[in-house]
Amino acid sequence: MNQERLFKVLLGPHITEKSAMASGDAAQVVFKVSTSANKLEIRKAVEQLFEVQVDDVRVVNMKGKSRRTKTGMGQRSDWKKAYVRLAEGQDIDFSVAE
Repeated sequence: MNQERLFKVLLGPHITEKSAMASGDAAQVVFKVSTSANKLEIRKAVEQLFEVQVDDVRVVNMKGKSRRTKTGMGQRSDWKKAYVRLAEGQDIDFSVAE
């Protein structure tokens, strides 16, 4: 996988209460990923960018919500998230320390 594709696969961490619980219990990290990315690309991108070993990748397609606007009904874009389980003893820390 070339470096350009590497940076386009992972869009950023998806930090919510649910993802925080997953990170504590099963050493998982949740990422917002490109809708065209597959599991193998996500695995390689995480391993190369964060220098960790990945055990498992699960992918979920999230449907965009319908929203009412003043001109009628609108639709948010669909997106994809990936649950990445890291190997034993591996960790990725997204907290900002100042």
